[in-house]
Amino acid sequence: MRTGSTSRLVRLLKGVASMLTHWCVCWKAWFVAVQPGKRRAVHAAVCRSLKMAGAGGDKPLAEAGPSPLSRVLRISQLDAFELDGALEHLIWSQFSRCFQHFKPGLLTPAEPELKALLQLLLWRFTVYSNSATVGQALLNIRYRNALIPGQRYRPMSRQQKLWFALLTVGGKWLRERSHSLLLLGRPADTGVRKARGTLALIGGLAKAASLFNFLLFLQSGTFPALTERLLGVQPVFSRPQGPRDINFQYMNRELLWHGFAEFLIFLLPLVNTWKLKANVSALFSLSDKTKGGTAAETSSQMECAVCGEWPTMPHSIGCSHVFCYYCVKSHTMADIFFTCPKCSAELVTVQPVKLQIELTEMHPS
Repeated sequence: MRTGSTSRLVRLLKGVASMLTHWCVCWKAWFVAVQPGKRRAVHAAVCRSLKMAGAGGDKPLAEAGPSPLSRVLRISQLDAFELDGALEHLIWSQFSRCFQHFKPGLLTPAEPELKALLQLLLWRFTVYSNSATVGQALLNIRYRNALIPGQRYRPMSRQQKLWFALLTVGGKWLRERSHSLLLLGRPADTGVRKARGTLALIGGLAKAASLFNFLLFLQSGTFPALTERLLGVQPVFSRPQGPRDINFQYMNRELLWHGFAEFLIFLLPLVNTWKLKANVSALFSLSDKTKGGTAAETSSQMECAVCGEWPTMPHSIGCSHVFCYYCVKSHTMADIFFTCPKCSAELVTVQPVKLQIELTEMHPS
């Protein structure tokens, strides 16, 4: 027994020694064949390959993601703008709701200034502090100073942040406030007319420049806003983006539910839900009628067969039940094969009905 185990141990040691010898020979061949200036790069590549082999294929996938300075997708940059706009609208709606019990129109005279103040507070704690808007922070994006070349991340300078606030917040305030200051001024004043023309010209040029910048953004994928291009700030990733491993079962379940939803979207418009509901209610009403007898007939004259309320302008379709005029008219316009929801009687003619109401005296006990 000892001889067999010893022989197996010797064979194992020989195999390990031969493998190490093979690795040493390959290593020496690589360093001899490659120029001395490239040995460091080859060393790094071999170490990376060994790390890939030792990690079982998991770590290289995480390292294969884009670097923090890699280009951000166009749709992610546009989504950041949409999130920022939604947040500004939400903040203003919550702020205005605080004054809903005050005099109506209380905030209207100072609305542009209040919106600018809220946007400045939002800018102070987002762009000024972290070089990223709220929408960008949610999408793992932030601004970098594209005026400084290099692969290292350079945050926005203080001047860029201040100009960013002036062009974004100040531009919105000027557009809203100029409408009340100039466009509602005295039309006979020459200065007001010149100011109107100047503002209209500046606004037209700004819109044309924004349109041209957006076309450039669609072509190159950088600087979606004119302000970003003028200031030289570019969105980049805050952290390296690793691959998103999606389980096969999850994909299969999503595809199944997607196909089922499309089938329901195609099938449901073909189902006459009103007819189905009328048939079911007629089935139950027939069973109640056999049990109730005269009481059921009396109740059918006292309530609309559709809405269940006291019939307004009562009409009949040929059966013993009564309908409101608007109920029967709207349903017959929506369904030409309208039937009574109580007894499934087909529509013959819509005729007015005269109800006889019996008044009984209530004697106190």
